Order: sequence, then structure tokens, then C-alpha cells
Amino acid sequence: MTNDTEDLQDTYPGAGTFKFGDSAQLCQHLIALVRQGKKTATCGALADFDGEPEAMPVVGRCDIAANWDGTPALVIRTTKVEEIRYCDVTEEMALAEGENDSLLGWRKDHKAYFKRNGGFDPEMMLVFEHFELVEDLAGREL
Repeated sequence: MTNDTEDLQDTYPGAGTFKFGDSAQLCQHLIALVRQGKKTATCGALADFDGEPEAMPVVGRCDIAANWDGTPALVIRTTKVEEIRYCDVTEEMALAEGENDSLLGWRKDHKAYFKRNGGFDPEMMLVFEHFELVEDLAGREL
């Protein structure tokens, strides 16, 4: 844990740290979408939380979204958490992720993402998290 993250832990007790996406390029793109107010949700495979139950989002908790290099980028607060099958994600949910203009585009991109990261099944369970931006750490003196 970096000193910056330790300082943020004092400000946001109990905050976990995570990275959006599975590459530096995707991580920075998703952080930019949050900063622009376009991304207010994210999801992951429920199976990915089996070994790390503390990583599961909790309504009301603040978490730190890190840049790919691990430096803190954003603080978000979880507003809603749902467990839902991939095939049951609605267009409203998909659009809240801010990455696509349609449910079809979301399905295509997320199918590819899940295939890259452990496997895909149209009935796989997802953890779908809605959040709000609490603090943008760009340029902040930590």
C-alpha cells in the first residue's frame, strides 16, 4: 500500500482499492468516463469475489479506484449492488456503465472481457455495482 493510499484510508476508513478493466489503456479510459460523469456503474463476475469476499462492494462504503500503476485516481461510493445473470442485464444497467450506446454493444464488449478473464457463460452471475463519484484525486496533494 502506498503512502497516498494510507492517507486516503484515514479519510475514508474501510475503503478498498481496485482497478477498472484489465489493461492500462482500458483502466484509464474507464476512469475518464467516471470523471466525465458517463460511468456510474461497473460489474464483475461473482466468481471473482469467491476468494476475496472483502472486495465485494458494500452500499454506502467508499472505495478507491486506482490508476493502472496503483496510484489513487478516484474515490467512489457504492449506492446499489445487485447480483444478476449476464443474460438478465438490462439496457438501463448497461448504459449506466457508460462504455456503450446500447445493450448489444455492452454484451459484445463484456463477453470479450469475461472470455479474457476466466471464462464466459451467458448465465454467469455478475456483481453489478452502481456508484457515485465522491472525489477526483487528479492533481490532489496527498
